[in-house]
Amino acid sequence: SETPPPVITEGGLFKSGFNSELDELIDLVEHGEQRLRALLGREQEAHSLPKLKLGHNRVFGYYFELPKALADSAPPHFNRRQTVANAERYITPDLKDLEDNILAAGDKRNQLEFRLFQELRVRIDKEKTRILFMADALAGLDFWQSLAETAKKRGWVRPVLTDDASVSITQGRHPVVEATAPPSGFVPNDLRMDRSRRLLIITGPNMAGKSTVLRQTAILTILAQMGSFVPASEAVLGIADRVFSRVGASDNLAQGQSTFMVEMMETARILRQATAKSLVILDEIGRGTSTFDGLSLAWAVAEDLSRRGEGAIRTLFATHYHELTALEGSLDGVRNMNIGVIERGGDIHFTRRLLPGPADRSYGIEVARLAGVPMPVVQRAKQIMTMLEAMRGRGEALRPEAMQGMLPGIAPKKAARQPESLPLPPRPEDRAHPLFTILAELDTDNLTPLKALALITEWKSFYGDNTP
Repeated sequence: SETPPPVITEGGLFKSGFNSELDELIDLVEHGEQRLRALLGREQEAHSLPKLKLGHNRVFGYYFELPKALADSAPPHFNRRQTVANAERYITPDLKDLEDNILAAGDKRNQLEFRLFQELRVRIDKEKTRILFMADALAGLDFWQSLAETAKKRGWVRPVLTDDASVSITQGRHPVVEATAPPSGFVPNDLRMDRSRRLLIITGPNMAGKSTVLRQTAILTILAQMGSFVPASEAVLGIADRVFSRVGASDNLAQGQSTFMVEMMETARILRQATAKSLVILDEIGRGTSTFDGLSLAWAVAEDLSRRGEGAIRTLFATHYHELTALEGSLDGVRNMNIGVIERGGDIHFTRRLLPGPADRSYGIEVARLAGVPMPVVQRAKQIMTMLEAMRGRGEALRPEAMQGMLPGIAPKKAARQPESLPLPPRPEDRAHPLFTILAELDTDNLTPLKALALITEWKSFYGDNTP
């Protein structure tokens, strides 16, 4: 049976047709009532007793019943069992045998199926070697057939494997993302790595596709080395002894390991075990701690990987730390790449293209707006970012003392002990309402009626109470 029971002693192991004796028991268990009705029909027809009925009670079991007016017409093999007010009840040898068989059929079926199962198990054990050989052959056939069918349907190509540390992928695609994307929705990318381009620093905004490029490179390498065609128009890949991945955020709180601790443990394993033949993909090293701590760690990791394995470890390093782009030109083999973004009318459009050079900025606030963060928060974030960038441009440290006055609400630590000396925020009449700023930056040329209605609803929820 395709769906056998969880316990082998409860029956239901075999299909009908496997064993004739079992078929009889299965028929009794599953169609006993129909067989009783068939016996009733035969008795009615054979003895012209259309009013003969079939009944059952807990005392006598199954019985035939005739009205008293027809009692004299009962056949000789009808044995009277009970007299009631208006009828006589009988049993027959055939009815008794059928009843006994039905009652015992369930237990007999379970016992027989268990015995047949044990016999089948012994037979299979004798053919174990042949069965395992065929299972392995079929598994291999299924494996290669699946890869071949996918390659045929998806337009994959046969890769060239080399013994050096090169990676040359033309029009590479992520097989899973491509399969789930709408038609013509996936943008393929080229990637080149060799000894002069062995560590690529990839920058660009969130959602642009940095992680996709990292993962598709690793997946293409694994597919090629297991004998598969790969999703690209051309691929030349150097053999990799291992593929190391430090991607995503996870924790292990049950063992006292925070997200950052797990990230650092994975990074440490890579730095200890990666060889000149390895492929390493790193996504956002150092983001789980303070800015300077994280940047320092990411910088040191990039330096170490550029020198480890005689300077031959192939590494894709995605990061939001734009300071790392300064490594190009100062370390051999380090090159900057970015995922292209086009900005029009305050909106950003992801090209999904991997381009040479560093990204100009992170576009984090724009991505937050696309994610649905309320406009007042987005506008306030832009104001704060402008102030912070101005301070950094003047060489000022980002200390509370320096930011006091520029960012209302930030004051020196001593102000906490002297609350009466805190500077008051600007009066409502002395500052522009946030809605004025939003309206000034609104691109009305590209505003649809539905988007306008959504904006008005959002403004009403924030400013509809007339409070300053």
